[in-house]
Amino acid sequence: MTRVIDIVTAVIRDEGGRMLVVRKRGTAIFMKPGGKREPGEDDLTALARELDEEIGCRLVAADLLGAFEAPAANEPGFTVRAATYLATVEGAVAARAEIEELAWIDPAAPGDIVLAPLMRTVLARLLAREPNPA
Repeated sequence: MTRVIDIVTAVIRDEGGRMLVVRKRGTAIFMKPGGKREPGEDDLTALARELDEEIGCRLVAADLLGAFEAPAANEPGFTVRAATYLATVEGAVAARAEIEELAWIDPAAPGDIVLAPLMRTVLARLLAREPNPA
């Protein structure tokens, strides 16, 4: 039986198109900000709370990118299932709570940063949606 962790995550882009990724304290893997829903929370309520707690910004708008599933990055033997939203936020973004490091990556060329399996799946969908540069 597969053990599943259900979460909600955000794709946050800056003016230059870079995407925000975060690394939790004690880990080496970068992922999208977000987390588990509290009892009774819907996706957007949970996402707004997690973004405030983790990176100190306010969720302004969110559009569903899709539902994604991949092996969990930091919990061996688990699968993570995420509702992922294209999010618009306001306020200064800073590492808070369990977040140790932030990075802004080019979705098409993330460099040598270690990305969670779910992150790679989301990047593929995100890039498929974007027009190819001429």
